[in-house]
Amino acid sequence: MAVEFVGIDPDTDRDHCPAVWADGEAQEVLVQGWKPDAETRALCEGSSPAHGPVPDSEAIVRIPARMIPLIREACDAVERAGLR
Repeated sequence: MAVEFVGIDPDTDRDHCPAVWADGEAQEVLVQGWKPDAETRALCEGSSPAHGPVPDSEAIVRIPARMIPLIREACDAVERAGLR
């Protein structure tokens, strides 16, 4: 698996740092973020078309809007890898 680190939250304190990676081989974007509180998780689960709890193999994460450029960069990297 070829995972490329794209970047971390530009306002990070280096202890709690949401981050983004691109895996061109698997055609996936990986994110590290903050876990939502129980109320937010319930709101997400309640508004999902799946109408149920998030499975243990999945997660809801919070990513600050200031990281949108990094997420775009990771998406672009995965897309480029798929075109090779």
